[in-house]
Amino acid sequence: MESIILQSIITCPHCGFQKEETMPTDACQYFYKCTHCGQRLQPKAGDCCVFCSYGTVKCPPIQQSRSCCK
Repeated sequence: MESIILQSIITCPHCGFQKEETMPTDACQYFYKCTHCGQRLQPKAGDCCVFCSYGTVKCPPIQQSRSCCK
């Protein structure tokens, strides 16, 4: 069994700022506010959370091949 990665570097598509964040293990994070420019990020169409859209690592439920939002 592979271990779940909880750290992901999220990149703001508006200003390019990157920040390492700890992902929640039990829920999607649908919104994220960039700490540099203040823009509120939402997942891209087809993604379940901001980490799947803008992070270096997919969210824990997706890493485990299970649904994360339903």
